[in-house]
Amino acid sequence: MSSCNQTAVEKRRPASPCAPETLTVERVSVARLPTAFGDFKIAGYRSLVSVEEFVCIFKGELRSDVPTLVRIHSQCLTGDVFGSLKCDCGQQLHRALELIEAEGRGAVVYQLQEGRGIGIINKIRAYALQDEGADTVEANEQLGLAVDLREYRQCAEILFDLGLCRVRLLSNNPLKLRALEEAGFQIVERVAHEVEPAGDSMHYMRTKKEKMGHLLDNLE
Repeated sequence: MSSCNQTAVEKRRPASPCAPETLTVERVSVARLPTAFGDFKIAGYRSLVSVEEFVCIFKGELRSDVPTLVRIHSQCLTGDVFGSLKCDCGQQLHRALELIEAEGRGAVVYQLQEGRGIGIINKIRAYALQDEGADTVEANEQLGLAVDLREYRQCAEILFDLGLCRVRLLSNNPLKLRALEEAGFQIVERVAHEVEPAGDSMHYMRTKKEKMGHLLDNLE
């Protein structure tokens, strides 16, 4: 995508013909990102209506008429960075990058909403309750917090900005499917994004399936 070489903030119509006329996010900068999974580009976005920031990692020619692998991945410091075995987040992120590299095109929108939107400190407080026997849903409820505070509208806008209309969504979360459909994307395929449970993640994944409706067939 030649339009992704700019480094200055751009105010322009989104590249996707499926997008609304204006977006509530703006692309700030794009750079090359060589990784252990392959060579990608990384783009920084910021919200025009809040202080939220986003990162998008992508590669290949992104076109509105080509069904393209995409993932919306919520920040998980403990899993993505420290390799926590309490969850499957880090494994999911790495697997998404591997699949996009193999495909030759695709995008991961990295949403900076730690702990399903409760923040890292509250997430650690929830972890402490999990150590005492609560599951991930019960821990949030005991802290007086919502089970899931995430909102995906601006993540969808970033995919529009990249030029996409037809997507193959890497996700087990029905809320993400619904969010992209409501935004105007054609979801050509939901690509199951399951990883083998490791450590304490089996309990976490079973809770997501039974209490949050995640589509996890390998836990049958």
